[in-house]
Amino acid sequence: MNPPWYGSAGSGRATSATSGFRPLGVALTLAVLLTGCAGVAAEPAPGATSPTPTPTAACPKVEGHELPPECAPYDPDHAMAQNDRHRERMELSTESRAAAEEVVGPLRIALEEVRASGTVSADGVQKAIEGAGLSDIQMLDDYGTVLFGAGAPKGGCIFGAVSADAVVIEAGGYIMDGGCLPAQ
Repeated sequence: MNPPWYGSAGSGRATSATSGFRPLGVALTLAVLLTGCAGVAAEPAPGATSPTPTPTAACPKVEGHELPPECAPYDPDHAMAQNDRHRERMELSTESRAAAEEVVGPLRIALEEVRASGTVSADGVQKAIEGAGLSDIQMLDDYGTVLFGAGAPKGGCIFGAVSADAVVIEAGGYIMDGGCLPAQ
C-alpha cells in the first residue's frame, strides 16, 4: 500500500489530504524568507552627516564656476607645468661643475672651428666632442642646427647647439628623465 501523498493506485495523479494547502504553504514560506532580506531603513544618528558622492572624473578648476559633486578638481596650469618637469636639470655639485667648466672652453674653440668651416654637420660636432674627451654623446640634427649633450668628466652634462650663426655651450646637471639632451 502506498502512502497517502503518493496517490491512489491507478489514478495517475498525486493526492493527499494537504494537497490543497501546498500553494498556500509555498507562498507563506516565501513571504517569511523574503521579509528577512528586507531591512528597515535606519535613521542616521544625531549629528551624523550624510555620505558624499565619490568623484568619478577629473575636472579643471574654472574661476567663478562650481564643479559638480562627481568631479575631482585640478589646476590645469599646474598640471602642464608638471608635464614639462622632465626637461628641467638636476643640480650639480661644486666639484662636478668645476670639472665640467674646464672642458667647456676647449670644446667651444673646437666647435667654433666646425662652425667656421661653413658646413655644420652632426659628424663634425661629434668629432669635436670626442676630441674633448667626452663620452655618452647624444645629438639631434635639427635642420641645420646640431643639438648635442655629452657626459661631463665628473658627472652632469655639457650641452648646447651649433649652427651656421652661433655656438651655444653650457654645463649643467642631467635632465630629470635622464640623459643630457631632452627629447624634442
